[in-house]
Amino acid sequence: MADDYYSLLGVSRSASAEEIQKAYRRLARKHHPDLADDKEKAKEQFQKIQHAYDVLSDPEKRQLYDQLGPAFEQAGGQNPFAGAQMPEGFDLEPMFGGGQPGGGGGGFEDILRQVFGGAAGGGGPGGGPGGGPFAGAAGTRTAPPAAGRDVEQEITIPFATAVLGGKHQVSLTRSSGDVDTITVTIPAGIADGRKIRLRGQGQSGSGGRPRGDLLVRVRVANHPVYQRAGDNLQLTVPVTVAEAALGARVDLPTPQGTVTLTVPAGSSSGRLLRLKGLGVKSGDKPAGDLVAELKIVVPDPLTDEQKQLFEQLASTDSGNPRQGLKW
Repeated sequence: MADDYYSLLGVSRSASAEEIQKAYRRLARKHHPDLADDKEKAKEQFQKIQHAYDVLSDPEKRQLYDQLGPAFEQAGGQNPFAGAQMPEGFDLEPMFGGGQPGGGGGGFEDILRQVFGGAAGGGGPGGGPGGGPFAGAAGTRTAPPAAGRDVEQEITIPFATAVLGGKHQVSLTRSSGDVDTITVTIPAGIADGRKIRLRGQGQSGSGGRPRGDLLVRVRVANHPVYQRAGDNLQLTVPVTVAEAALGARVDLPTPQGTVTLTVPAGSSSGRLLRLKGLGVKSGDKPAGDLVAELKIVVPDPLTDEQKQLFEQLASTDSGNPRQGLKW
């Protein structure tokens, strides 16, 4: 039994376009192959979710799916009646005898000339040469050539890839049901929500017209330690009481490798230390900075020896660190 697209996305059949998009984004992150342990299973589910979203996010395809259900795929996802409209400037008068005195004149041939702009019916009843847009006696109208539609896809990339750049694969389900895997080049420093345009990777055109483009919207996954603020990278660095009081040199993992951070003696929690040029490098702009916020971590629980040492330290304290507190 074919999957129900609404059930795949976890939305009702009356869901709005915004609800469908939110459900797709949530599921795309959950089942993305790059973030899953079982990549093959995740890829299969991800492709199903993507195909369901491609259909339900397109108003015309969604209407056909609601009407035909699984038979929608057999129709190729296309509405055979879409785009049928009266040409601009079409004159109905000849049909009712207004073309020439007495109601005679060109009749049906004149009507065809208005519709298709050529000498209709010149090739005889069989619709041969000179028969304009008709392919045989059945009188089937040939659709004009049209460029392929653009396709929008959303991906979630690791935080490190967004900072350093790299490659990422996109699974794209075509209207034929085939799944293409396309490699996207991620530029270094790309921000969350930005789009990458891949020329000629969208839907196929007709009559020799070019394919549309693929627009890839990039979402950036959270990092367990780092946060991004513009082109700066921020993180919290835990230090011991002794390191904060006496000063220390601590190692930090950064996008450029491990660097040494100097903690000045007498530092308190919340102190910000800035490492120039170790942030995000985006385009031709100078790289941002790495900003480290110190956080003093007290051992828990304290050993007896540590308690004695802190008691000795407390006995030597002079002054009140809360002296400036006022209402």
